Amino acid sequence: MVDFYRELANPQTKSNKAQALQTAQVNLLNEDRTRHPFYWVPFVLVGNWQ
Repeated sequence: MVDFYRELANPQTKSNKAQALQTAQVNLLNEDRTRHPFYWVPFVLVGNWQ
């Protein structure tokens, strides 16, 4: 999930972990080859994700 870490590290977006994960998952949904849930469902936040 390169997009997750890219979004999290981007100082312009100031995304928290939940927002970064959502952005990364939406990016995967927008790609034809990664649209299937197999590619984006396994990634979840556990613990103190705020």
